[in-house]
Amino acid sequence: MLAEELAKKIDHTQLRPNATVDDIRKLCDEAKKYGFYGVCVSPSYVRTAKKFLENTDIKVISVVGFPLGNTYIEVKVLEAEKLVDDGVDEIDMVMNISAFKSGMYDLVKDDIRAVVNAVKPIPVKVIIETCYLSDDEKIKATEIAIEAGAAFVKTSTGFGPEGAKVEDIALIKRTFGDKIKIKASGGIKDAKTAIEMIKAGADRIGASRGVQIIESLKELQEP
Repeated sequence: MLAEELAKKIDHTQLRPNATVDDIRKLCDEAKKYGFYGVCVSPSYVRTAKKFLENTDIKVISVVGFPLGNTYIEVKVLEAEKLVDDGVDEIDMVMNISAFKSGMYDLVKDDIRAVVNAVKPIPVKVIIETCYLSDDEKIKATEIAIEAGAAFVKTSTGFGPEGAKVEDIALIKRTFGDKIKIKASGGIKDAKTAIEMIKAGADRIGASRGVQIIESLKELQEP
């Protein structure tokens, strides 16, 4: 895989709670330099990122209900609508993991559907936080995301005890095929891992180490 091809699958991410405006500027400068698909930033930095990326085709992505997912549906919808007002291109929302683990599947579906409907046609990725789920639960969570109209299912917030695993990507892809896209995120630090995720079925990679991933690909390709 060429560096340019891999870069176009990466959401270059900065979601640290102590991130500064300078950090967002650096993120956007790196996105322009390496040609990343998009940058993923906290809601309060969407306008800032849009300004830094003016006159580019780089997408600005932000998060809803992040990182726990268990707030009110109405709050998630309001947050999503505010992001649209600020010019967001894609939204990554956290599933209500607590409700899901309690078997409250209708609530989980209503939660996702409310955000999807509030921001159409903007794509919504649903973070299911795979580290807390059994294989059967990963399948059930993805099924709910599909039924609620989500564009992607996403593995992790990056704030849980574990991130993306190749076997989880493969499980979702094997079970659902092209019914939903997959974003692998959490702990992806190098090109080898990113490419393994893509081969397993990931359509997008979420990573705070996007630069490191591309640089490591260049090292792999050196004679």
